[in-house]
Amino acid sequence: MIDDTTPSGNPAPIPGEIAPAPRPGPYAGPGAGLPPQTGLTTDTAVFTEAYAVIPRSVMRDIVTSFLPGWTGMRMWILARPLSGFAETFSQYVVELAEGGGCERPEDDPEIQSALFVTGGELDVTIAGTTHRLRPGGFAYVPPGAEWSVRNATAGNTGFHWFRKRWQPAAGVDRPDPVIAQEQDIPPSPMPDTEGAWATTRFVDPTDLRHDMHVTVVTFQPGGSIPFAETHVMEHGLFVLEGKAVYRLNRDWVEVGPGDFMWLRAFCPQACYAGGPGRFRYLLYKDVNRHAPLWHGTHGQGR
Repeated sequence: MIDDTTPSGNPAPIPGEIAPAPRPGPYAGPGAGLPPQTGLTTDTAVFTEAYAVIPRSVMRDIVTSFLPGWTGMRMWILARPLSGFAETFSQYVVELAEGGGCERPEDDPEIQSALFVTGGELDVTIAGTTHRLRPGGFAYVPPGAEWSVRNATAGNTGFHWFRKRWQPAAGVDRPDPVIAQEQDIPPSPMPDTEGAWATTRFVDPTDLRHDMHVTVVTFQPGGSIPFAETHVMEHGLFVLEGKAVYRLNRDWVEVGPGDFMWLRAFCPQACYAGGPGRFRYLLYKDVNRHAPLWHGTHGQGR
């Protein structure tokens, strides 16, 4: 089980508790444990028809899940396909105890995965080749690939796991595996922002084999999305660092390290990074495919 020694960034204070001491590393994680009986239940958790906010303060031990075939593992399921809401992906925060892992994490040959390591070190083996990922490490696993994961740390490790059914399309093959390290990739600034808003991309955005992107978005203090983005892509946004006020549909919500935002298609969104440090989140979106014209046909090109 993951404990307070897990390197997972600087967690946000939880209502009713004394703020915990800062932890090393730039990647926040779940709160875990349980709040005291004297704690307050006031927080920002909300589920609406257009978005959900799952704050770090509610990611506790008693809401974790487990999977067959794994050892030393628990996870928080932050997103799963819901009819009439976000329908394309699932997102887990996985914690592995020392020596924990799985020889066959995925048993559906049509599912692709993306992993992003937030604490410890993770050995990811894809098609017989093992890659050791440290915090900021990224792995893309194509559908149908043979792969495994194992905690390589003398302690605990944690990572995000994104799953999506790959949608075939005319003229494109299945993508190749991708191994990358966030710290080695220069962020791409958004046009006319002078670097106040930038994106770290792990795959080439022009590679149309990919039908999902997982990126790290960074805002400098005072940086903003200066309009209400309203688009077909679904989103999962997990705050890695810093704080901001985020517009979701008609509401403005304050978010900080370890908070998760889950957006259905066409949910208006904007944000303002309040400082004093940078604001960063891990972002999922579905891309590069036709919109399905019949319910339940994601991945079938209809």
